[in-house]
Amino acid sequence: MHSNQLLDLAHISDSDILARGREVIDIEASALESLSAALDYHFVAATKLLAQTTGRVVVTGMGKSGHIGRKIVATMCATGTAAVFVHPAEAAHGDLGMIKRGDTVMMMSNSGLTTELRAVMQHCRAIGVRIIGISARNDSPVMQHADVPLAIPQVREACPANVAPTSSTAVMLALGDALAMALMDVRGISKDSLKELHPGGSIGLRLMPVSQMMHIGNRIPLVHADVPMRDVIMTMTSMGFGVAGVLDDGDRLIGVITDGDLRRHIGDLLDRTASDVMTHHPKTVPATILAEDALMIMNDAKITTVFVMAEEEEKPVGIVHMHDFVRYGLS
Repeated sequence: MHSNQLLDLAHISDSDILARGREVIDIEASALESLSAALDYHFVAATKLLAQTTGRVVVTGMGKSGHIGRKIVATMCATGTAAVFVHPAEAAHGDLGMIKRGDTVMMMSNSGLTTELRAVMQHCRAIGVRIIGISARNDSPVMQHADVPLAIPQVREACPANVAPTSSTAVMLALGDALAMALMDVRGISKDSLKELHPGGSIGLRLMPVSQMMHIGNRIPLVHADVPMRDVIMTMTSMGFGVAGVLDDGDRLIGVITDGDLRRHIGDLLDRTASDVMTHHPKTVPATILAEDALMIMNDAKITTVFVMAEEEEKPVGIVHMHDFVRYGLS
């Protein structure tokens, strides 16, 4: 059929397509459950070996295993573990020099029989680099040459012919994620560490302290408790947040006035002061809280603004609005 001809889809229904998609996901989910059940002390040994690696984690694999290996490298680098991918076919033509003493090699092959990996095995043995073998066959060369053989279950591929790597690659990817996350725990990688590794993008924004995005100084809508409501309304409208924080004589935040408070006192609003109308004990966040955590608190409390407080004090140092999170690409 020529590329400009439309495919006749009359032979298959929408429900059949949907059912097939669900079947594939169910097959792969079952494979992941098998992986979880199969994890044993070898996983612990592999995690400890990676944690004690003084050089880099070198991941290698051919074909689909190689594609998964590149993703595992990216995940490890993003979570504080220095890692690099070495293509096994290129390794035999000079790239073996990328593997140095002090490195640990993660060798991935579903069958464990990939011939291109032999040169990597021999080089590792020659220079004393330890190998973590990942394969579904314990009797394969990859597992026999491994210092830590990390077996994955033999699973049925989602491909009807049981040929195209689908379930097996899903299992490999999940195992790589499990190793990366376990490594984070063992090495004590914190949110602050992740922030340093992700200064840009949505991850960096979510891990940004709210103090970096809050409005400060004369942009904070604040009034004292004895201020007439006529002046409070001016503060609320001029600042553009639709709220006003209420301070006591020591400039401590004791309440907040919102549009809802105005409506509740509409009958005699202009005869009252801020302390008469305010809602006591307003929701606040510390200046050190991460943006994603502050956003979660606001969503849970169903509020559009929140005052940011100084550490161990009851004094507001800033304010953030829901629009600020949208402006930074968070919602």
